[in-house]
Amino acid sequence: MRFRAGLATRGALFIAPARAYLRRMSQNPVTAYGRWIAETPDAWPEDAIEAARRAFIDIVSVSIPGAVEEVTRLAFGTVAPWGAGPSTAIGHGASLAPPWAALVNGAAAHALDFDDNFDPAKAHATAVLAPAILALAESEGASGRDCLDAYIAGLQILGRVGQGVNPVHRNRGWHATATIGAVGAAAACARLLKLDAERAANAISMATSMAGGFMSQFGTMTKPLHAGLAAKSGVMAASLARAGVDAGRDTLDGPTAMNRLMVGPDYEQLRDGLTHVEHGQTLRFETEAIGEPLLILSSGLKVKRFPNCGSAHRAMDGVLELRLANAFTPDEVEAVHIYAPVTHLNNLMHMNPQDGLQAKFSLEYGVAIALLTGAATLKDFTDEAVRQPEIRAFFPRIHRHPVDKAEGEFPTEVEIALKDGRVLKTAVAMPAGSLAAPFTMDQHWAKLEGCAAGLLAPDRLEKLRNALAEFAELPSVAPLTESIKGPFLTREA
Repeated sequence: MRFRAGLATRGALFIAPARAYLRRMSQNPVTAYGRWIAETPDAWPEDAIEAARRAFIDIVSVSIPGAVEEVTRLAFGTVAPWGAGPSTAIGHGASLAPPWAALVNGAAAHALDFDDNFDPAKAHATAVLAPAILALAESEGASGRDCLDAYIAGLQILGRVGQGVNPVHRNRGWHATATIGAVGAAAACARLLKLDAERAANAISMATSMAGGFMSQFGTMTKPLHAGLAAKSGVMAASLARAGVDAGRDTLDGPTAMNRLMVGPDYEQLRDGLTHVEHGQTLRFETEAIGEPLLILSSGLKVKRFPNCGSAHRAMDGVLELRLANAFTPDEVEAVHIYAPVTHLNNLMHMNPQDGLQAKFSLEYGVAIALLTGAATLKDFTDEAVRQPEIRAFFPRIHRHPVDKAEGEFPTEVEIALKDGRVLKTAVAMPAGSLAAPFTMDQHWAKLEGCAAGLLAPDRLEKLRNALAEFAELPSVAPLTESIKGPFLTREA
């Protein structure tokens, strides 16, 4: 009896730590996310499928003019000699190996800063996910429905990882498109490759070793390259995981994990001291209800009305609203006051932009363009446009007022003082293109047509539109990728 009692006691000593270990592992985000990617059925609501399809429409639209930007052409010229492959490089006459196609197309997708935003991750999600998915889909012979499935699943993990490190990660200068984007792309690619739970977790973990990118690159060619590098990392991480390369499990949450290294040594203090939470950003990784709610529906994507940094869009929407509702000319404007969250204004660091890239991150330029033209199009963000004296002369009349509150706590307030003494005011909580004011289907097609103008011949544009309209039913992505394979026309054609 004593012997049996001893066994029982010693057994309990072994079982308790084993249970604790299993419980810890079940809550480990890398393990949990790998399992979710591998085991979640492809049974998404139809509105989620439609939202994903519209995300592909938007990213393909902006990638067409993005493909002819200098950064994309330089990226293609760099990687093309490294080897051909099965995956389309948008706007170019050659196909590449999947990682290089993902890099080039990611740069094209983000080159004009006309691509969507995703609040839970504080990242440009589709510019990373779609290039990675399409590059692998061509290589693997995947269908349009496979791509939409991978997108929804990858976006969910991208959002969950973002919620685990934001808002501090982004506010401290990390470009989440590059960092969190790499992890989300790995999850999407793991889903497309149908990896098992172990290999999917390895892909997610491995991607943290490829994650990097600073906001100090904003206004340079390297900023759009961040999206391409993240897309490339997703393809590589999932492919290496499929081949059997393993990775650690403490790379998202742990003493030397993303949360403590890419938030800071005060991570736990910040997490435990949160008093206001936006976009689910709790500084905790959700592992119990990973798929609930489905973020593509509950948070949605912010489709861009203007081809510049989204932090300027609430102010520009407000300016255009006041311009439309009141009869005044730019010459009658005495001053424009913009009251906005400090995090938005920090993203708009170029108060006196010198070229088109810097203008994309300038509140002053965005507001001036909206006031002077009543719109803001691709042609307004060229180097030549930025040098126009009448636009630059307006900068001193635009005044920024940082507000130390989160974007959900404080809507952007626009105040226009006219020389006749009138003061016009409005406040914008959510920009056009968000869930609060979503694009109609007609607006999506209009954006495609505007982006393709002068680059795609009418018959090619029609084929592309048909492929995008029927994307969920395509047995392969070839009808889509064939329509955007280069070379394109020139803008003057």
